[in-house]
Amino acid sequence: MTGDLGGGTTTVVRTSPAPTPAAPVADDGGMTVSEIYARAAPGVVQITSTTTASDNPSLATPDQQAVPRQALGSGFVIDKTGHIVTNYHVIEGADDIEVSFSNQDTLRATLVGSDPSTDIAVLRVQSTSRGLAPLAFGNSDSIRVGDTVVAIGNPFGLRRTATAGIVSAVQDRTITAPNGYPIDHVIQTDAQINSGNSGGPLLSARGEVIGVNSQIARADGSTGNVGIGFAVPSNTVKQVVAQLTATGKVDRAYLGIAGSTVTAELARVFRLPVDAGVLIEDVTAGSSAAKAGLKGGGTDVVVAGESHVLGGDVIVAVGGKRVGTADELRDALAEHKPGQTVNIQIHRGTKIVTVPVTLGRQPSTPAG
Repeated sequence: MTGDLGGGTTTVVRTSPAPTPAAPVADDGGMTVSEIYARAAPGVVQITSTTTASDNPSLATPDQQAVPRQALGSGFVIDKTGHIVTNYHVIEGADDIEVSFSNQDTLRATLVGSDPSTDIAVLRVQSTSRGLAPLAFGNSDSIRVGDTVVAIGNPFGLRRTATAGIVSAVQDRTITAPNGYPIDHVIQTDAQINSGNSGGPLLSARGEVIGVNSQIARADGSTGNVGIGFAVPSNTVKQVVAQLTATGKVDRAYLGIAGSTVTAELARVFRLPVDAGVLIEDVTAGSSAAKAGLKGGGTDVVVAGESHVLGGDVIVAVGGKRVGTADELRDALAEHKPGQTVNIQIHRGTKIVTVPVTLGRQPSTPAG
């Protein structure tokens, strides 16, 4: 089981146990943990969000007053104009947001925009540029398993706590966003992160932000960290933040299918025409895929413990870009905008067909 770090909804992810934590050392050309902390800690903030709402408004009377509820989380400054990145679930539904800095100053923040699909939000405070210490984003695609990382945040309200560890995994890690969509390519780490770390930075040995700490795995009956944490990769965060600061929202192209990755074993057992691609299992009624005539399957099978639905089209390319997995399909669609028409190449039986599809806009929650 995994959970967000600010008391949000518990989600389920597919993962494997993290390796035994190793003593962090400076990478070649990198900084020590103390050097990373000295440079980055001034840019890390504590976020207090307050929500004043009745748990059951229909039962409230004029004489009753809703009890304010507070949530604590972390965030970090990204520029001299006062923009701050945090997790969406830290400020979800908040009526009031306060940001506390390392110099003990506390400022009220406004919400610039939020993206539940990646659990990212951008705030802004009014402050002199001299009082802000922005952190720089790094390239999350360049990190490798075993790289030293440092997490700085406010676990259980303990301000600007640093913990160190390594990158435990970077492949095939997916967590569930607050609105139910998958967040791909997340970074798994054994650096200790706990409730209150949500929205804080995961830093490389160069002191650059390579992820935003968002969720931890929990063993049955456990409420604390067990050595498996997940961070939204910085390359995803940078794209989202750019849109949020520009327009306050993120628009994503939407195809409208449920699908699974074609594996070599699946292709061999059922003699599929390709050994890589995305098998369309279901098509959402009224979606772009449905309007374009893409077809889902109708035969349930289980291969190597994984369920699949055979008989549908197999997507192998989007806009001329090869697609071999469900993750690659989501990445390819992310390069397009709602309303854009894109050619999708499919295998339908023994035929190769190119279908023009006008992409829709991603709904607020996945089709149920």
